[in-house]
Amino acid sequence: MQIRVPRWNGTVRRALPADQAAIEKLLAAARLPVEGVGTFLADFFVAEDAGQIVGAVGLERYGTCGMLRSLVVRAGRRGQGLGSALSQQLLEHSDGSGLIETYLLASTAVTFFPRFGFVDIEREQVPPDVQRSRDFLDTSPASAVVMRRSLR
Repeated sequence: MQIRVPRWNGTVRRALPADQAAIEKLLAAARLPVEGVGTFLADFFVAEDAGQIVGAVGLERYGTCGMLRSLVVRAGRRGQGLGSALSQQLLEHSDGSGLIETYLLASTAVTFFPRFGFVDIEREQVPPDVQRSRDFLDTSPASAVVMRRSLR
């Protein structure tokens, strides 16, 4: 899957341990949860431009399922394709690592994710392990849209 990334010449790469503070700062500024970033840091990607982290996205693994979390782009850098580039890289990673389904909860970006193959589903359709994730239990409102991308 190729998503065109306009007006941006930066790099999307795997997150390093040294990136954790910058990722958490971006998440906090966007009022997104920072808890658990360190636990899942090995499955995070960052967008870097001129040596600064300007975006991030992470994946939590639950058996053969994944949970896309924490897609964030720095204010002032939105609308440049960074969210698409981060999402594409994370999903290629997810697809290549044996996961058969990827889920997410969205409150504001519900029109963004269908371009990557995500479809709306009911909460009850989410596997129990994923439903026990922090996003499902603590951070996302019950009104958040649940979406799934399946490789089956």
